[in-house]
Amino acid sequence: MFLKDKVIDFSFRLIFYLFLVLLPGLIKAQNPISPPGIYLADPSARSWNDSILYLYTSTDLSCDFWCSWKHDILSTTDMKIWNVASDVFASDGKNDEVLYNDKLLFAPDCAKKGNNYILYYCQPDNNNALGTALGESAIGPFENGQILNTGEKYSQIDPSVFIDEDSTAYVVWGQGDMKMGILNPDMRTIDTNTIRDKVITVSEHYFHEGAYMTKRNGIYYLVYADESRNKVPSCLGYATSDNPFGPYIYRGVIIDNSGCNPGNWNNHGSIFNFQDQWYVFYHRSTHGCQMFRKSCVEKIQFLSDGSIPEVEMTTQGALPPLDATKIIDAERACSMKGNVRIEKESESNEILSEMKGGDQVVYRYLDFSAGVNRFSLKYRALGRKGTLLLYVEQGGQRRKIAEIKLEESKESAWVEESFKVKKTKGIAELIFEVSGDGSSDFEIDWFRFAEKVPMCHRL
Repeated sequence: MFLKDKVIDFSFRLIFYLFLVLLPGLIKAQNPISPPGIYLADPSARSWNDSILYLYTSTDLSCDFWCSWKHDILSTTDMKIWNVASDVFASDGKNDEVLYNDKLLFAPDCAKKGNNYILYYCQPDNNNALGTALGESAIGPFENGQILNTGEKYSQIDPSVFIDEDSTAYVVWGQGDMKMGILNPDMRTIDTNTIRDKVITVSEHYFHEGAYMTKRNGIYYLVYADESRNKVPSCLGYATSDNPFGPYIYRGVIIDNSGCNPGNWNNHGSIFNFQDQWYVFYHRSTHGCQMFRKSCVEKIQFLSDGSIPEVEMTTQGALPPLDATKIIDAERACSMKGNVRIEKESESNEILSEMKGGDQVVYRYLDFSAGVNRFSLKYRALGRKGTLLLYVEQGGQRRKIAEIKLEESKESAWVEESFKVKKTKGIAELIFEVSGDGSSDFEIDWFRFAEKVPMCHRL
């Protein structure tokens, strides 16, 4: 790496970490939008004035169990900078507002009634799975948790609320078969006479869990964890109807998070129109297990018939392709194949880990602009030396731009090196592939590209 590059790199890292220290609740855009070391899943998108978007999420704490005993909220005004509001509600510990049990908190949602905000939460309780809590702000704190009266027969998880143009408030929930009812004017109780079971089902709509209801151009949409592919709920699918209670017709998949992590299992999310752009919010699992998950976002569009074309997972998320000449954190990979996974390296940093022969990692999309011919990365090779292959894919054509020999790191120390690559320009997908028999083990912290400047032009 050139001396100038080292100075720039050090300055960038210093500014970045000062930013994290001074403003710990703020994170920059790119997928995932959950910050390093914080695992926020099941994002339910809400906005009440189109100036702030809120994501009501589950908070994952362990690879040994789902979710936790608290809720956090992500919010943004521009889809670029995200704020984390922590500990807005809890079922145990310091902020315990669920006095009738100490069970885990699964996927939540939120609705507004007058000047108050109602948090809809759920727990693994066969008798009283759903509850509500009240707050004076969209980010809480939420207090006075009380049971939502579904009755034992319909006690299942994952509530979501939709308020129609005529002010009717519908609540949907359930697993395998989706339940639906109308909330009373207090928004904290259900008119039990309106409850219907099997509004959508696993057999007809591939419904697994996590329903989210919305409406566009007179069409009602149910978005949910969809198990149409290999009977694994890795997709967000959707069904539509011209009536809130249906019948609903299955329309297909919006996004599939298969390949995001070797331990992947489920998906859960929502779609929302914020500042004249529709998005799908979903999660990806991480750290090689099912139960650590991170919220992500992609742009979506609607066709004239109301259908939503499937979108792919990206690194760029809601924003334009990433500038390839800036430092890109390796954990921003949007697709992984093989043993490779993302792991926590410190409280404020995550890395690509356990990369072995045959493993593949994808970043979508990078902007190489007018052209680059140098590649720098921070890595360590544990075990013996190996080879990292770099490819770019543009217009369906894949091209190898480098074959990099990585030497074994002494005492497992991190190494920063710069390598020559074939001239690359424009917008492209970047692929890392490890060549070898699997005995090498690589870890990558970050990388970036540059154009080699002739000596006479350097400062």
